[in-house]
Amino acid sequence: MTPNAIFRGLLTIVVLVVLGFLLREWGVVGVFDKTWIDTYIRGNGSSGELLFLGAAALLAAVGFPRQVISFLGGYAFGLNFGVLLGVAATSIGCIIAFSFSRFLARDFVSAKFPGRIQRVDKFLQHNTFAMTLLIRLLPVGSNLATNLIAGVSSAGGIAFIGGSTVGYIPQTVVFALLGSGINLDPEIRISLSVALFFVSAALGVYLYRRYKRGKGLNGDINRGI
Repeated sequence: MTPNAIFRGLLTIVVLVVLGFLLREWGVVGVFDKTWIDTYIRGNGSSGELLFLGAAALLAAVGFPRQVISFLGGYAFGLNFGVLLGVAATSIGCIIAFSFSRFLARDFVSAKFPGRIQRVDKFLQHNTFAMTLLIRLLPVGSNLATNLIAGVSSAGGIAFIGGSTVGYIPQTVVFALLGSGINLDPEIRISLSVALFFVSAALGVYLYRRYKRGKGLNGDINRGI
């Protein structure tokens, strides 16, 4: 874990806190403003939940930050259901991107990331579930790039998606807690989110030290695989 990775994670928290207060006070331009959420998502029962899940899953599949999806889930649905929908949406997005890469876009992805596929193979070949979990716990790298590269690697699909789903949970909790705190106990929830962020990062470092394999893995992790 590098200082830059920690800084980027904390900067994301700060940006989302500011966004949350803008949502509450003034709203922002675009489909995710306060009016859109209140009109089409909040209070609309299963239709609003399905709309959020579908839109968020598609956005996650094309690289929309999962932290923002989790934040908006917490804002729209509260902590518990926001976490559930946030994890579900990012996991579905993972499945879409992974499957697209594996079955439809092998040549394109192989040409786009020629030097990184071998590193991913090396990293994931020993206990794919645990190493994927590690990647998701650390606040580094691109979620979309990881999904696409894993799709053309030798990683097992079930183990990769399962490790991703479990690994998404800690940061989803952190950012859904941020979103849910905009209207309720913001100081307490923001402080708790920062604390949980460090706990999640520390867990990732612990797992990295436990499961690392061979030379060069530290560089691969710091480059986001």
